[in-house]
Amino acid sequence: MSRISPLAGSRLLLLLFLLLTALAAAPAAPRAAEAPKQGILLVAFGTSVPEALPAMEAVDKEFKQAFPGEPVIWAYTSQIIRKKIAAQGRPVGGISDGLAQLAKDGAKVVRVQSLHIMAGEEFSALERAVLIDLQKNPGRFDAVYLGRPMLESAADARALAAAVNAETKTLRGKNAALVLMGHGQEHGRAGLTFEGVRALFHNQDKHVFMATVEGERSFDDLLKELKAAKVKSVVLSPLMLVAGDHARNDLAGDEDDSWASRLKAAGFKVTANLKGLGQVPGARAILVQHAKNATDDLTKEPRKK
Repeated sequence: MSRISPLAGSRLLLLLFLLLTALAAAPAAPRAAEAPKQGILLVAFGTSVPEALPAMEAVDKEFKQAFPGEPVIWAYTSQIIRKKIAAQGRPVGGISDGLAQLAKDGAKVVRVQSLHIMAGEEFSALERAVLIDLQKNPGRFDAVYLGRPMLESAADARALAAAVNAETKTLRGKNAALVLMGHGQEHGRAGLTFEGVRALFHNQDKHVFMATVEGERSFDDLLKELKAAKVKSVVLSPLMLVAGDHARNDLAGDEDDSWASRLKAAGFKVTANLKGLGQVPGARAILVQHAKNATDDLTKEPRKK
């Protein structure tokens, strides 16, 4: 058996040492760039009615499941409600507060999701507030995507109609009509969208009727339609995110001027369904989908095609 000479062994050790030294000095393979941290800002008008909170809680849970590991922050646009609930010990900030919190949490890509039902006055104010905050804090985020309200397309309205009909099917039974109360807006913003949604719901089910607290489609219009359709029994339900003050007072309250009282006075049998759309799974799914599909980056100029 041949033996390695001491000189050859030394050379072999030297070569091995040089090889290991070169490997240690070689630059490490570049790591794949990590995706920037994302965060969600949910924006609603807000509510100070404790009984309305289950709708908010259901929406919160839905978004946390849809965007696991990402911070989900809430913002209320109503200063009156923010002040009121802060005094109750459960503060919720405004839009600028929510964006600041997401920045503090390290988010670089933000999805601002409107929880409004249609793009009316409140949605316009939301968009302005986000843009003003971005102007005051340039470069804070890489991207800020704005998710549209619940009802933007005919597909949204069809999906919501199916979800609401399923939710109220048991209460309605065989003969009761469904009466939905929308908020509306006195200057008519989103009024045309509301009329389109109303027509689509009614075309799918001739015993679904709608009117608004404010705006052109009034309770008197609703009453005429119900009488013309020879309706005898109705289920009242809010076409709003939560069953808050409007639902519990204007819609189903005991006061003489509530819809429930006026319908009873007109001879109708009335049942109230005090659940906001935030408690309807199909309605929450629309909002989540809008957040995921949002491509309108408010930090950049609109693309010209």
